[in-house]
Amino acid sequence: MENITVNISEHPQNRDITLLAVKGFIDTTTAPEFEKKFLSVLGEKKFKLVVDLKDVNYISSAGWGIFISEIKRIRNQKGDLVLVGMNPEVSEVFELLEFNTILKSFPNVEAAVKKGFEKP
Repeated sequence: MENITVNISEHPQNRDITLLAVKGFIDTTTAPEFEKKFLSVLGEKKFKLVVDLKDVNYISSAGWGIFISEIKRIRNQKGDLVLVGMNPEVSEVFELLEFNTILKSFPNVEAAVKKGFEKP
C-alpha cells in the first residue's frame, strides 16, 4: 500500500515555479520515495519550489531533514523552497522545531506564489 504520492507540475501562471503536491505522510518508510522525487526536480534545475502539504498529516524528522538538507543548495541557485497548506499538527511541529525561522510557509499555493519568492 502506498503511503505517499507526489505530483509534480508547473504553476499554470508562473512556469518558473514548480509545485510538488504531496499526499499521505512523510516518515522513515516514505521519506526515500519523497526524496527521490524532490531531488529529481532539483536535478532538472528547478529551484523555485512550492511544496503543497494540505494532504499530509504527518512529517517525521526524516521528512523535515530532506527540506533542511537542500535549502542551502536551492538558495545558492537563486531559488527557494516554500511550504503551503500545513495542517495544525504538521504546523505545530514545524514551529516547535523552529523551522519557521529557516523556511517560509503560507496558507495556500496562491499566497506562496504571490509572496514566497520576493526578496526580503
